[in-house]
Amino acid sequence: MMTETMPTTPSLAGTQTSAAARVRPGRKPLLKKLVLSLFFLFLLAPIYWLVVMSFKTDNEIISELTLWPQTFTLENYRIIFTTHSWWSSYINSALYVTLNTIISLAVALPAAYAFSRFRFLGDRHLFFWLLTNRMTPPAVFVLPYFQFYSAFGLIDTHIAVAIAHCVFNVPLAVWILEGFLKGVPKSVDETAYIDGYSFPRFFLTVLIPLIRSGIGVTAFFCFMFSWVELILARTLTTADAKPIVAVMTRVYSGAGIEWGLIAAAGVLTLVPGILVIWFVRNHIARGFAMGRV
Repeated sequence: MMTETMPTTPSLAGTQTSAAARVRPGRKPLLKKLVLSLFFLFLLAPIYWLVVMSFKTDNEIISELTLWPQTFTLENYRIIFTTHSWWSSYINSALYVTLNTIISLAVALPAAYAFSRFRFLGDRHLFFWLLTNRMTPPAVFVLPYFQFYSAFGLIDTHIAVAIAHCVFNVPLAVWILEGFLKGVPKSVDETAYIDGYSFPRFFLTVLIPLIRSGIGVTAFFCFMFSWVELILARTLTTADAKPIVAVMTRVYSGAGIEWGLIAAAGVLTLVPGILVIWFVRNHIARGFAMGRV
């Protein structure tokens, strides 16, 4: 008995599937570009609107909706750069943010090293407790800090805000740095000790360069939190150390809210963050790939 073997011919459905498969690879990049474009438009639209508002007059802002200034003005920026309460508030913010970042890293680095290298009673519970501090709203600590600083005369000082922000930034810094330090083999420590390195010399000249990406990421997050935090910064300062985020909440005049002035202050507030991201962008990208973030 002979079995006839029919030649295999592609079906219509198979042909359509193959055609669709040939088309899809070309459509995917287009769809991806469209989604990315919409995403960036969604992200950049508020920033564009803020910049445009900063070059408008208050009358134009509240009277009509325009995509660009009909009456271009630099008056809002002139007021900020020539008014002491405005430009000094930027300096105040930069001072306590810098202090906070330095203190947070100085405290968190040894603590993260201890968590990554040693095991002791309650280490995991202590590590979790540190994270719970980061999850607590800043408003919870307003009254304790206010009474404590009032007793010691620290109200309206830069160091007061810097230390208060450490309650949130140190736990976050320990958590991030511990992940980076775990990635450094213990044999590096042992080799350094055999070579005669003291612990401070090993820590400063060997270990810190190895985790500089993690330090960059940690400094970035400490900066971001301390720069935008409002409740503690506004409560613990009155005049001399008032930060920009607090000054922006008090922009009122006889004519009402000065919208253009707020927009100009907001644009200038974005500048330090952009500069920080620009300088540590390589460390941040490497940190996101290597560490806990």
